[in-house]
Amino acid sequence: MKKVCLLLANGFEAIEASVFTDVIGWNRLEGDGTTNLVTVGVRDLLKCAFNFTVIPEMLISQVDVDEFDALAIPGGCEEAGFYEDAYCDTVLDLIRAFDAKNKIIASVCVGALPVARSGILNGRKATTYNLSGGRRQKQLAAMGAVVIPDQPVVVDGNIITSYNPSTAFEVAFKLLELLTSEENCHHVRKLMGFVK
Repeated sequence: MKKVCLLLANGFEAIEASVFTDVIGWNRLEGDGTTNLVTVGVRDLLKCAFNFTVIPEMLISQVDVDEFDALAIPGGCEEAGFYEDAYCDTVLDLIRAFDAKNKIIASVCVGALPVARSGILNGRKATTYNLSGGRRQKQLAAMGAVVIPDQPVVVDGNIITSYNPSTAFEVAFKLLELLTSEENCHHVRKLMGFVK
């Protein structure tokens, strides 16, 4: 069974997290059945960007990287305190630990910023939120990433990044493809109505 660690920081965007739960869940029930997802929080009660609360299954301090095959990181909103959690040492250390073992790290939108802050995007291709005058992409570049500004989803080795919330499903499907196979991912896409 391939296991995904869905890392939730306070202020995360619910839609960016839910794509991972749904794609991995659909695969477990209707695809090849080989994936599972565990929600992991920086704290035991999280408030998403637009006000509902979530109780994660585990705390970050309980994570054994060896038990997981991938790390998924949804972005969030600054106004909701996202960067306070996303930039904390425990999050950055977890990202580094996943990368050190060459495990897949999939981020959506500004979820790429803590990945870059951890140092693992130095000299690597990536993207992040592309609107608002490119401010977030400039931050990503300042942290050492080679920004690909006009590509919705960028894959560099074991790292997937994307440029806004509209790309979230594509990131989740790319993660599923890397965990299983292109054929299985196409099958799940079709079951979910993304392929006619």
